[in-house]
Amino acid sequence: MWGWVQRVVSSLGGGVGGGGGSGIESRWDVSVAVGVTAMAGVALAAAIIITSRRGSIRSPWSRRKRKHALSRQQWNSFFNPDGTLRDRGVKMFKKIRSGGVDPSIRAEVWPFLLGVKEYEKLRRLCCKLVERCAKQLKEMGEVGNAECGTGLDGSESSSSENFSSARPSLSTERDGMVDSAAGLPQNEETPESNSCHIEEDEETILITSLARADEENSQEATRPDLDDTDTHKPKKTAEDFETWQRIIRLDAIRANDEWIKYSKTQASVSEDAAQQAAIAVRLKDYEHLESCRIYHAARLVAVLEAYAIYDPEIGYCQGMSDLLTPILTVMDKDDEAFWCFVGFMKKARHNFRLDEVGIRRQLSIVSKIIKCKDTHLFRHLEKLQAEDCFFVYRMVVVMFRRELTFEQTVCLWEVMWADQAAIRAGIGKSAWGRIRSQAPPTDDLLLYAIAASVLQRRKLIIEKYSSMDEIIRECNSMAGHLDVWKLLDDAHDLVVTLHDKIG
Repeated sequence: MWGWVQRVVSSLGGGVGGGGGSGIESRWDVSVAVGVTAMAGVALAAAIIITSRRGSIRSPWSRRKRKHALSRQQWNSFFNPDGTLRDRGVKMFKKIRSGGVDPSIRAEVWPFLLGVKEYEKLRRLCCKLVERCAKQLKEMGEVGNAECGTGLDGSESSSSENFSSARPSLSTERDGMVDSAAGLPQNEETPESNSCHIEEDEETILITSLARADEENSQEATRPDLDDTDTHKPKKTAEDFETWQRIIRLDAIRANDEWIKYSKTQASVSEDAAQQAAIAVRLKDYEHLESCRIYHAARLVAVLEAYAIYDPEIGYCQGMSDLLTPILTVMDKDDEAFWCFVGFMKKARHNFRLDEVGIRRQLSIVSKIIKCKDTHLFRHLEKLQAEDCFFVYRMVVVMFRRELTFEQTVCLWEVMWADQAAIRAGIGKSAWGRIRSQAPPTDDLLLYAIAASVLQRRKLIIEKYSSMDEIIRECNSMAGHLDVWKLLDDAHDLVVTLHDKIG
């Protein structure tokens, strides 16, 4: 830097000859000013870079360009010919963690992420049925018969293509057995649904064998995960259920319409269908709503009432409708939406316990993350008696549903579900644990994201806010002002640096 200044000065001095001393001094002053200014700018830039890097180990999420969402072609490639996941789903979970799921395949992917065991069994059954169907067609010389679906030509094709062609007939058969009280119509058999005929005894054997293989886990699949403290609570009464019914209907009517543009089929529902759905669940005071919102409100009532019966220890609490709305938007059928919601609530149900044990545990983790990452901010929160992080209570309960847009919410949830699914599959440590520079899956990704949203506003909180009420207002005003992928980048950065300390 000084060499550059000297060269500039020399050039200026040489250009004026031996006379004109005042001119030389003037040019010398200008040269020194330029050199000092340049040096100051370089020093400031270096200081900013050093400060931004100090105490932070950036995760690979922050260093590379955001990948695209999981596509159908990629989704199909993650399955073996028998319908099972390749490599226990490691590559699939990594892909979802880096970009989420394409909206066109969410209805197929979400049941897997949420641990709906029935869905994986159905996929395997579909593959076996299609294989038998293709074999029969080959024997009959009708390879390419369109009535049996595309791709069933007797050759080895991908399991996902077979599954896609076989799924409608199986869904039709399964839906016909669902109780009409759940809001699903009884389906009659048509010639098309039986075009690829398989002997009833053979199909029964297949279903029975799959059921027996999962017999040990049947209790877990049909009952919520209850804590020991839940089992000692008094049984809920009919009065409790009547209260839940009343609150569910009020919340269903008040549900916003943000979901409409994300579900074309439900947005275009007819007035007659909406009215029938409302009558079926005894919905009232909905005359001011348009047909699609009436239909959505009726679905909310049907699924939430079913869950209150399924898990009476939790029943219904305000906020659960916020969690269900995205699932209803993606899943067109109430029975599939219900089991996805059950899978979601296995973790989220603790947010709605009356003793708030689950909420307090999560707030404690958020507090610990902030304390470990930014002691200055934490000391300020202590001065305000806000170190318990109660100001993020709403974020914890409804999982950012109020702070993010609809699409941002489901992207965050998909990444969160992928982490949880990876841990359920037992691949958390084996696939990521040995790579210290990457963020391993965690059950608490949501809490890291919440802590990240607070840390993003550390300067504002420290310099301007002098009470917890002011911080609560700031957190509530985040809606529409968050970048979900930047939030996930920062959350994974925290996981990389703190997961060993937080535990």
